[in-house]
Amino acid sequence: MTVTIAILGRTNVGKSTLFNWLTGTRDAIVLDSPGVTRDRQYGRLEHSGRNFLLIDTGGLHDTDMVNRTLAEQVSGQSVLAATEADAVFWIVDGRAGINATDEVLAAELRRQCARLYLLVNKVEGLDPHAACADFHRLGVGEPLAVSAQRGSGIGALMDRVCRDLPDRVDTDPAEVDALPITFIGRPNVGKSTLINRILGEERMLTSAEPGTTRDSVSIPFRRQERDYRLIDTAGIRRRSRVTDVVEKFSIIKTLAAVEAAAVIILVLDASEAVTEQDLSLLGMTTELGKSLVIAVNKWDGLDNSQRRQIRSQLDRKLAFVSYACLHFISARHGTGVGKLFTSIEQIRKVQSRDYKSSTLTGVLEQAVSDHSPPLVRGRRIKLRYAHLGGHNPLRIIIHGNQTMQLPDSYHRYLANYFRDRLQLTGTPVLMSFRTGENPFKGRKNDLTQRQVSKRRRMMKHTGRGR
Repeated sequence: MTVTIAILGRTNVGKSTLFNWLTGTRDAIVLDSPGVTRDRQYGRLEHSGRNFLLIDTGGLHDTDMVNRTLAEQVSGQSVLAATEADAVFWIVDGRAGINATDEVLAAELRRQCARLYLLVNKVEGLDPHAACADFHRLGVGEPLAVSAQRGSGIGALMDRVCRDLPDRVDTDPAEVDALPITFIGRPNVGKSTLINRILGEERMLTSAEPGTTRDSVSIPFRRQERDYRLIDTAGIRRRSRVTDVVEKFSIIKTLAAVEAAAVIILVLDASEAVTEQDLSLLGMTTELGKSLVIAVNKWDGLDNSQRRQIRSQLDRKLAFVSYACLHFISARHGTGVGKLFTSIEQIRKVQSRDYKSSTLTGVLEQAVSDHSPPLVRGRRIKLRYAHLGGHNPLRIIIHGNQTMQLPDSYHRYLANYFRDRLQLTGTPVLMSFRTGENPFKGRKNDLTQRQVSKRRRMMKHTGRGR
């Protein structure tokens, strides 16, 4: 089992900066603004041949937040991560010094944490010994001077962690085979609530306030001997309504999570059905060729008349993503949530298949036989053979002549035909066409003397030589 390390501290002390430095990524949003991180963020760290699971948390005892209930949830999630971890990196601000909150936290963390490392951050340009001197009175061990921004002192810290923590079987094959599933949707449609229902615990922060989730949070999950990686994302609003800097960074992280996903779960609000922003998100997933599951949430709050009306609207507006798996659920009560994984497993099987070129060419020949390509300047477009171009997204490459002249309607016909014949559940097909070079283009056939004489006689006979 991999050793787990949680990063704790007050707001704006550099927890996310340290997380990004240790993992070598930019998974955590870093801004010079307190309270940006709210949910727990997970990442992988390797040092001296050892593997670690790193957890970034929100600020502890955030008294400056306007929403006191949300502040308590953030603090509670951070403490919970500390109790579950094998070790805790407690970060303090070396420039700000000790305050009353640090003394309260010291007593609490000494009681709840198995192994605690006190990191004095932001010591750039300062004497490390002088910066750490005042923090000895917290009574949590020897303070370690580090710079999360520049990386100084972090190597010595990890060497000490490797010495203190016992060796374990650090290989985690589940991480390699885990299927990445990204949850997207507008703000306040129930994405975090749905993930909590799947996990069976209050892992993600939920609130009636839109925009509670700010970062893209990746959570490992195992269900029925299958491994998944659930990625919760921030809600995406219309571009004209996005003015906050944090929200702009959140949207960038959401788009990156969509590109990294093998399966997209779009969560809709049943009370609002399909909005223009929902259609925009669907168009994005279609262009990327991602496998799609649509979860219509809050279905339990509608009566039969409203349900019929919503179903009719969905049939009309979602016709262009007819391949998607559609489920009606209640994230709060768990109704229909288990059926999502039935579709996800079917999609997993589709993505793991190996499609031979002979099979794809046979489907292409049958499609052309059922409905031939149109004529272009009196010449028939010929589609000769097909082969696989990639799995995620699923791309089929077709070779022929004059393929650039194929209309979009025939593109859609071929994509639907391949999807139906190959039984591609929840997965679109991206079509790419290649036109082969004419081997005789630019070559001139020199006539023999006999051919020249025959041509002259023919022209004289037809009168063209006069």
